[in-house]
Parts: sequence; C-alpha cells; structure tokens
Amino acid sequence: MNKAAQFLADCGTFYIATVEKDQPRVRPFGAVVEWDGKTYICTNNKKDVFAQMKENPKVEISAMNNTGNWIRISGKLAADPRREAKEAMLKAYPSLTKMYSLDDGIYEVLYFTEGTATIYSFGAEPEVFNL
Repeated sequence: MNKAAQFLADCGTFYIATVEKDQPRVRPFGAVVEWDGKTYICTNNKKDVFAQMKENPKVEISAMNNTGNWIRISGKLAADPRREAKEAMLKAYPSLTKMYSLDDGIYEVLYFTEGTATIYSFGAEPEVFNL
C-alpha cells in the first residue's frame, strides 16, 4: 500500500473536506485502499458528499495517527466505475458489505487523479510526496 493510503488506513478515521457553493464541508471516512497504483476511497452516490465531489473534484483529507503525526492530502478525485476497483475496496473492508454491494447502484469508489500528501510531526520537517 502506498504511504498515504497506509497512513490513512492506520488512522482508521480520516476527514474529507469538500466545498458546497461557498461553504466548506467536512465529514469522517474510514475506508481507503490502494488499487491499480492509485489511492481510493468510497461513498454512497446519494449522499451530499458525492454530489459535492462530482461538482468540484478538489478535496482535502486530514488525519492524525496515535503517535501524533498527521497527514494532509490535497488533490482531485474521480469516480471509477470498474467492478474490479469496487471489489478491491470490499475485499479490504468486508464490513462495507453491510451497506453496499457491487450492483446496488449506489456504491461508488473514487481515486485521486492527482494529489500531494504531506506528513507532519512536531519534531521533524514535513515529508511531501505526490500520489
């Protein structure tokens, strides 16, 4: 798993910021996977967050781990309709099958088409890398 996806997975909960008109919106997420060399998240296409990401694909993600390091990821997301991408997320997070199935019409996986991640700590210089 790439460093950004692994950091988020280790945190368990991470926060995604989107924009709705001129208002920022932030909510917790908990599923991330690297598949086909890309970092993926998932959501329900009936939720406001999906509409916000569709209208403006720029997002930021932030999370802090239990050692006090934190990550910020800025980039653009795109939906991936491929069955294999959806299967990869469900395989990594079997608990998602309580909410989603491959052919339910609401389950969406999205990946970073571009992005920059920065890992911060209180005692070292930030580590910056591209997704």
